[in-house]
Order: sequence, then structure tokens, then C-alpha cells
Amino acid sequence: MTDEQINAAIAEATDCAGHGNYTHDLNAMHEAEMVLAPKNWDRFSEKWWNYCKYLRRDDADKAIHATARQRAEAFLRTLGKWEEGE
Repeated sequence: MTDEQINAAIAEATDCAGHGNYTHDLNAMHEAEMVLAPKNWDRFSEKWWNYCKYLRRDDADKAIHATARQRAEAFLRTLGKWEEGE
């Protein structure tokens, strides 16, 4: 997905149409993550950890320092809204 597609999908999922540059702003991603229902937190953390392993980031330190775009992908995968390719 392109940055524009990611930003639009997250804005739609969070009911914040047109707000936030989620692929480049960690603060915007933090706000987006806050809308996840508690039932989705386990799924998000699982997707996040799997994504970090995919990036070969095997330790927590590297996962903590992930980019906003990487977090945005994990967020959309959690909600089943990630589309492969561009």
C-alpha cells in the first residue's frame, strides 16, 4: 500500500477522515492505536511481533524503535484492512 492509501485506511478505521499522517508521525499512530478495542490488543501485539520478526527485529529494543509506517502496517493488518502490493 502507498502512504496515501495507508493514511486513508487508518483515517477511515478511526473515524478521523483526512486527519493524520500516520505513515510519518508516531504521535498520530499512537492516537490511532488508542481506538483499538481491548479485544484487539492481543491481536495487534501478535501482528506487531510477527511483523518485527519479518523485519528481522528479534529483540524488543528494535521493535520499540520501529517507524510510524511499520506500526501503521501492523495496525491495518490487525483490523484486516491491509492490502498487499501498491
